[in-house]
Amino acid sequence: QVEVVESGGGLVQSGGSARLSCAASGTIAEIYLATWYLQTPGKQREMVASISINGDTNYGDSVKGRFTISTDHAKNTMYLQMNKLTPEDTAVYYCHLVTDRGNFWGQGAQVTVSS
Repeated sequence: QVEVVESGGGLVQSGGSARLSCAASGTIAEIYLATWYLQTPGKQREMVASISINGDTNYGDSVKGRFTISTDHAKNTMYLQMNKLTPEDTAVYYCHLVTDRGNFWGQGAQVTVSS
């Protein structure tokens, strides 16, 4: 059985930083693609950043230069380092993993940026 647990986030002041973690437990041998999404009320989830097993990264236009995605394959954990946060970054952030055991979503982590 695979479980994906997110941690991090919370309340951050504008201009500050936060880091989200997404840890997968269970018998996962490989994470092929790891993606962070954000969702605000009434809107669909949108891609924030992704990283492939080869280390290729992709970022949404609104976070380029501010957010960094990374993975620790030994720990089956993905991270999202968020810098220079603004109130517009306030959202629930979800991780999504494509693995050899299937596709999995995290439970979501609230990030609230105060002005």
